[in-house]
Amino acid sequence: MKSSESWLQTASLEEIKRGYMEEGAAYTCVCCGYRTEAGIIYPEEGVLYEAARYMRVHIEKIHGSVFEYLLELDKSVTGLSDVQRGLLAQFHEGKKDVEVQKALGIGSASTIRNHRFVLKEKERQAKIFLALMELLKSKDTQAPAEWVSSVTRHGHTIHPGSFDITEQDREKVLNKYFSEGTGGPLTTFHMQQKHKYIVLTEIAKRFDPERQYSEKQVNELLKEVHDDYVEIRRYLVDYRLLEREPDGSRYWLGSHTDEQSAGDGKQERKEKGEQENMDRRKELQEQAKEVKTEAGVYQIRNERNGKVYIDSTLNLKTINGQRFMLQMGSHLNRRLQAEWNEYGENAFVIEVLETLKPDDNPYYDPKDALAKCLNRWFEQLEPYGDQGYHGNK
Repeated sequence: MKSSESWLQTASLEEIKRGYMEEGAAYTCVCCGYRTEAGIIYPEEGVLYEAARYMRVHIEKIHGSVFEYLLELDKSVTGLSDVQRGLLAQFHEGKKDVEVQKALGIGSASTIRNHRFVLKEKERQAKIFLALMELLKSKDTQAPAEWVSSVTRHGHTIHPGSFDITEQDREKVLNKYFSEGTGGPLTTFHMQQKHKYIVLTEIAKRFDPERQYSEKQVNELLKEVHDDYVEIRRYLVDYRLLEREPDGSRYWLGSHTDEQSAGDGKQERKEKGEQENMDRRKELQEQAKEVKTEAGVYQIRNERNGKVYIDSTLNLKTINGQRFMLQMGSHLNRRLQAEWNEYGENAFVIEVLETLKPDDNPYYDPKDALAKCLNRWFEQLEPYGDQGYHGNK
């Protein structure tokens, strides 16, 4: 089981599908914890990338794809049997039932169709289970306290109290997303959670605290804010900025809205928020310790003919992803992939050639050091032509 699963646990469903989390000016890979930062240009094979684009290059190069990485996780994490993992890999390649049957050597084409049905049934059951858990949270009085004090969106738990929001933050965010003023429409609702909370508290001010609304009336009011009024309504309820009857027949301004204007208990809430921030920082620090990474150079060597493929990575724990990409037929080096297909997996070994030693020098650049290390191995092994899978020197 990969230690980087802790990143998956803190990511939302959308972030997992995308492959990275966006936190301010930083982007974190949910597969391995590798980070890029806005404002830094990342070179890759002669091309320069900004942070977000390079994160996608990183995922493709190191993990193949998010789908491939997730499929490689232990069955205790995915809940999938070995057969189901093999089937999903084949389905992901767009193969027909007959082709899948031949590739995996199980049953007949009708057996594969039955497996497809079972997987779809598993998906439907998962949706119902998630819905049940969401509904349970509003009723279970014995539930952990965080069920009440936090918001869960698409499997991602958010603590509004942990947002460190200054008046300057509020002004900046509101000016950005309400181009015609806070009484006008919202330009977009695609934003990070902290900004969502600021925007939603402003939208909540449009509701009369002495009045109750029907769902239709809530929708009509929110249509003036944004076309995706249903999503905004759900977030308002999730953050308890709006309260409602269980059947959705009545809505009214929630208790959390009062906190925006009430002075009583302000210091207590501030201290609680600071404590939650400290706890969150400690949690992230512990996660960072678990994901200790070592940079280095590795090779994939064909023991039949001695040819090698050489590359470097900032996290040597991810090199097994190279094997997975080759197994799936999706490796970026087509020459290596072709011979893998020809000779078979047992003809190849993946080996670490050199691990980059950490350096406390404040001017030390690990990426530059890694590039020089890789160049040395290229000069030593010359993996070109009959000796390797790289192009001409």
